[in-house]
Amino acid sequence: QVQTVESGGGLVQAGGSLRLSCAVSGGTFSSYAMGWFRQAPGKEREFVAAISWSGGRTQYADSVKGRFTISRDNAKNTVYLQMNSLKPEDTAVYYCAASDKYITIATTNFRSWGRGTQVTVSS
Repeated sequence: QVQTVESGGGLVQAGGSLRLSCAVSGGTFSSYAMGWFRQAPGKEREFVAAISWSGGRTQYADSVKGRFTISRDNAKNTVYLQMNSLKPEDTAVYYCAASDKYITIATTNFRSWGRGTQVTVSS
């Protein structure tokens, strides 16, 4: 069974950067697309970024394009989310998850959700 564990969240000032990591165990990591999602208080979980199993294709939500970068290291079974130029509206719990699709942005196509890591951006 695939398990994901997110880390790297914290408190940062607007304009700052954070790098999130998601360690994956179980299954064959290199066969899964991976995604990052976030959920702010009182809001639904939303798509942030996704990467194909090979790392050759990525997709981003419009709200983070040009600021966030998703990457993966299949040798380390880890997916990353580099977040630059952070804004207060990026404040949320960030989750990673795995998908059997080549690449997808639909929440329903993902499984093996982690517990998330809190990102707080102060103004």
